[in-house]
Amino acid sequence: MKIITAVRGFKDILPGETGKWQYVEEKAREIFKNFGLSEIKVPILEKTELFRRGIGETTDIVEKEMYTFQDIGDEYLTLRPEATASVIRAYLQHNIHAADPVAKLFTIGPMFRRERPQKGRFRQFHQINVELIGLDDPRIDAELILMLICFLKSVRLSDLGLEINSLGCPGCRPSFREAILIFLQDKKNDLCKDCLRRLDTNPLRVLDCKMEGCGEIISDAPKLLDYICSECRDHFEKVKEYLRIFDVPFEINAKMVRGLDYYTRTAFEVTTELLGAQNAIAGGGRYDRLIEELGGPDIPGIGFAIGLERLISLLPMKDEEFAIPPHLFIAALGDEAQKFAYTLCNRLRMQGIRTEMDYSGKSLKSQMRRSNKFNSRYTLILGKREIEEKKAELRDMKEGTQETLSLDNIEETISNIVKRM
Repeated sequence: MKIITAVRGFKDILPGETGKWQYVEEKAREIFKNFGLSEIKVPILEKTELFRRGIGETTDIVEKEMYTFQDIGDEYLTLRPEATASVIRAYLQHNIHAADPVAKLFTIGPMFRRERPQKGRFRQFHQINVELIGLDDPRIDAELILMLICFLKSVRLSDLGLEINSLGCPGCRPSFREAILIFLQDKKNDLCKDCLRRLDTNPLRVLDCKMEGCGEIISDAPKLLDYICSECRDHFEKVKEYLRIFDVPFEINAKMVRGLDYYTRTAFEVTTELLGAQNAIAGGGRYDRLIEELGGPDIPGIGFAIGLERLISLLPMKDEEFAIPPHLFIAALGDEAQKFAYTLCNRLRMQGIRTEMDYSGKSLKSQMRRSNKFNSRYTLILGKREIEEKKAELRDMKEGTQETLSLDNIEETISNIVKRM
């Protein structure tokens, strides 16, 4: 019978890899909590309307990439393609803003987009998302970026770069939109099909095109920074000022736009030289109109997302460094020894001592090989004679030494030895 395989674009994360994932997630929780954030967990399935309104009808995500279906109740549902809209929905649905409009939240989990699977890109992928809601102070923008870089450095990433831009506000956009349309008027025949469509729906998205031909065309396009209003310009200048306080180096990338419609003002990406052309590890920005567009009050917000698959692929550590070996392996020979070992093994586990044993009753040589495979620090050797004499041999696999232990109070003895490790 043919083996059933995973859905194309969906990847298993195997036991040898999960140590890295746990390490990154634990570091994120540690750093974010130091900055006053709380974790929120939101569903992976939402009403489709949430993303149509939140992300934007004309984005590639909504138009081409969402996993959307109609359930038996004739309701349209979507596997979340990003987390910000879901977090804002929860913020509004549970009236979090009524008690305090300021909320500092993060979430970790899978997202879903039906993109063409390729190296480093999957249809189920994982993100760390941070959302700071209720604050429009430029110090918050700088603080968020500082926290992001602090986290990336904590997982030993180096050669980090920061690119920032201002996308202005809805009041800035009309004049820039007109300038872009005029600039592209005689270049339409050289644009890709997606960009031709974007000219009618959202010309700003043309600047985000990854096609080489479009990239060459827009290299000389008008820059949004030349069209932003005085308030947006002042906000952007203060963000730069606060970044300098913490000696965070940055470059202005006037061509940077975010792929979602809800972004305003500050936009940023953290990059690394370890990647090729698509060198961003994380990206985000301010979305001061999103909460209002989703039916809530006029409350500002800013956030970022980190792609976990990409981040973990860049970690300088090997998978083996994250393996957690048992403290003790019990090599038991014979029925009585196996019975004693089984009880001892699980009693020690319940005391927090990582313990393994071989249930097959194979030869001592075979069981010692298994202990080595586990990379166990200690091996307790039990056989018929040891049971009769109420003793066991404890071998220190690292030092190559061995001592005889009494089976009386063996749990306490082993516990004390492990505590000294």
